[in-house]
Amino acid sequence: MKILKSITFTALLFLAIGLNAQTSKDQKIIKDASKAKDKLMKMEVGLDHFFSTSAGYVIFPNVGKGGFIIGGASGNGVVYENGTMIGMADLKKLSVGLQAGGQAITEVIFFETAADLAEFKDGDYEFSAEASAVALKSGVSVNAKYKDGVAVFALPKAGLMADASVGGQKFEYKPMMK
Repeated sequence: MKILKSITFTALLFLAIGLNAQTSKDQKIIKDASKAKDKLMKMEVGLDHFFSTSAGYVIFPNVGKGGFIIGGASGNGVVYENGTMIGMADLKKLSVGLQAGGQAITEVIFFETAADLAEFKDGDYEFSAEASAVALKSGVSVNAKYKDGVAVFALPKAGLMADASVGGQKFEYKPMMK
């Protein structure tokens, strides 16, 4: 009986430590996403329209991209619906082709309608191969438009890479625990 209690206590302790580590990681991502949104709003006048009128959006504050012929990208983000945080998301991409270098970017995906956002939340969401992001620089988002219900913007943070595509990116959505 004592052994069973000890095993149960140990298992619960490891579970609590694991949940605490994930919560801490999520809190950092949430904080970074908030800072990224503030920065984007200050530097890019046209984005306020997307933030205020979209059905939802995902902010990936730190996406790492890199490769030489074979490349990849990875990042974690926060999902918002009508301006309210509703969950977390993971981004993954594997690519083969003409590419070289490494880069850190902030990526924002806006969903035009509730149905577009629902499709993202359903899971296994993926951009088509030809999808690309609008690289942000002053004034560029004013004329940007949704394509197939989404608008994607990327802000380079550091590094240099010859690749502006988001095609082939896959996403996983995790709703917030209530």
